[in-house]
Amino acid sequence: MTILGVGSDLIDIRRVEETLARFGERFIQRVFTEVERARAERRPHDRASTYAKRFAAKEACAKALGTGIRRGVFWRDMGVVNLSSGQPTMALTGGAASRLVAMTPPGCVAEIHVSLTDDFPLAQSFVVISAVASVSASEPAAIGSRAPEGVRQPP
Repeated sequence: MTILGVGSDLIDIRRVEETLARFGERFIQRVFTEVERARAERRPHDRASTYAKRFAAKEACAKALGTGIRRGVFWRDMGVVNLSSGQPTMALTGGAASRLVAMTPPGCVAEIHVSLTDDFPLAQSFVVISAVASVSASEPAAIGSRAPEGVRQPP
């Protein structure tokens, strides 16, 4: 296994609460994927912290990709999804997926490891992107078969 990128982010949940109050649906639609929105809206008592953790994960992922939110990588190109075990990971599309493929060595598959936590008033995320040798020569780089949307499930 080779580590390709590491990112972390810490955010004040109260800042997300204020942004939700001020911009509401406009902010939510601009930044979060449908999966992320559905999860947050199922948790009305924990809505702001759910969004804050996912916002921190997007920031951490953009850092791990080495781009930040620029160079063709947009907020909704990165979405927190949960594997069947409940473990969080990232589903990448658009510019973020393209960047992941570009940074993954030939013959390898990318894995995205995500850690989310919150303790009011803070939410935090760590993202580690690693590469492992592909199980089969026919498997394309950075695409796995067991995880959602272009991410290989960590072992």
